[in-house]
Amino acid sequence: MCCDCAYLKPMKKLFAVLGGALFGGALVFGLVFVPGGRADAVTPGQGVSGQDVSEQDIMVPQSSAQMKMSFAPVVKETAPAVVNVYSERKVLRREVDPFFSFFGRGVPRERTERSLGSGVIVRSNGVIVTNAHVVKGAQELRIVLADRREFKATLIAEDTQIDLAVLQIDTKGERLPVLPIEEAGTLEVGDLVLAIGNPFGVGQTVTSGIVSALGRTQVSNVANFIQTDAAVNPGNSGGALVDMDGHLVGVNTAIFSRSGGSNGIGFAIPGELVKRAVDSALSDGKITRPWFGARTEGVNSVMAEALGLDRPRGAIVEEIYGGGPADKAGIKRRDVVLSVDGTDIFDDSGLRFKLATLSPGYKAKVKVWRDGKTRTLTVLADTPKETPKSDQRKLEGNNPFDGLSVVNMSPALAEEMDFDPFVSGVVIAGRDRSGFSSRYRFRKGDILVQVMEEDITSTAQLQDVLDDFEGDRNWTIKLERNGRILNSRIRF
Repeated sequence: MCCDCAYLKPMKKLFAVLGGALFGGALVFGLVFVPGGRADAVTPGQGVSGQDVSEQDIMVPQSSAQMKMSFAPVVKETAPAVVNVYSERKVLRREVDPFFSFFGRGVPRERTERSLGSGVIVRSNGVIVTNAHVVKGAQELRIVLADRREFKATLIAEDTQIDLAVLQIDTKGERLPVLPIEEAGTLEVGDLVLAIGNPFGVGQTVTSGIVSALGRTQVSNVANFIQTDAAVNPGNSGGALVDMDGHLVGVNTAIFSRSGGSNGIGFAIPGELVKRAVDSALSDGKITRPWFGARTEGVNSVMAEALGLDRPRGAIVEEIYGGGPADKAGIKRRDVVLSVDGTDIFDDSGLRFKLATLSPGYKAKVKVWRDGKTRTLTVLADTPKETPKSDQRKLEGNNPFDGLSVVNMSPALAEEMDFDPFVSGVVIAGRDRSGFSSRYRFRKGDILVQVMEEDITSTAQLQDVLDDFEGDRNWTIKLERNGRILNSRIRF
């Protein structure tokens, strides 16, 4: 074979391949992009290979109006109800003046700290919901509407555990635009959503994305977060996550990020919990959450096999508070809570979230797994009780406890202070810097177990012990801090 033939043969193959590719490309181009292409090429309901396909499998814009589809109508409807929240507080910082630096003393200087977030109008009379961390410690709150009008705001209630706060502005009778809260739980993974807020203080901004996941419990001990890839940045906190119907499906609250900016993993508090918090704040003046009256733990694969479950699911009851909702409903230790009112429970955080969405007095149907069978029990949603009474008092006298504020621990107080409700005893609630106690390392949240080898059971009994040993120079103290028992001797 000559060199020319050897050269032409592969070239013919190349031209044949290119020609086939061009022909195939032209055929595809004609089928997809050319309006009015051959109707008999692919008939409705039949694919290229002859198999049946749905008409919705391939959707080609048929008009310029369809090609211009956008989120603008939803944004116009929802954006006016999203506001900017500005908070200020004055703090004293001890700064070292060069003149006094030799003596190691500082000069107290007043400084103003400002923070920025977003909020959502949920009542036309000026009720706004935002994140608790946005208004934390604020001495002054300002709300800026989408039309740039400013109002002073007052804090109605806040709950740091679910990170929600409810504010009120005086509209002088004017009705403001609101976002209806979606509480039906119809949101699904893959749904389109918009995040509206004021990232980095640049002004109201809208970003779009989808619901990436539901029921994320790793972010908080209470909320089952909505995960979205809509861009959420600092300043978006407290802003709206809305669906395509213009409903508030969540309040943006957190992001996973190493840089501080959006990485496409944002979290929002679900609308059903937001609605319950708003209703509670307006009716009770505080955000109350029902409790289960039991200590629970998520079921892992080892537990599931031992309990006879088909897979890891539910929350196993480890301890029951006497007289609490679970005890009254007949729930027992080692029961596994599988669902509450038809909502599947996968861990203890999910259980707390579902209970937090219920109103006190509501009777919930709870499905439990016991001895290899499922049972359905009725649990009355109830708030933690203040038993015993807190009896908060400030300790005074010639002793190392002078200046401490102490209270009797109860389930209600445990809920407020994010304590274990099964803890009992006397807890340090605060400390006055002018008292003798400021010399020692007492901390808020410390539980006083023993003083001078006397078991401490109440604030009144603690006061009696201090009176009995008034003026003593050597004190023995046993306290519990973060689950650890600490023994200490104090030379007073």
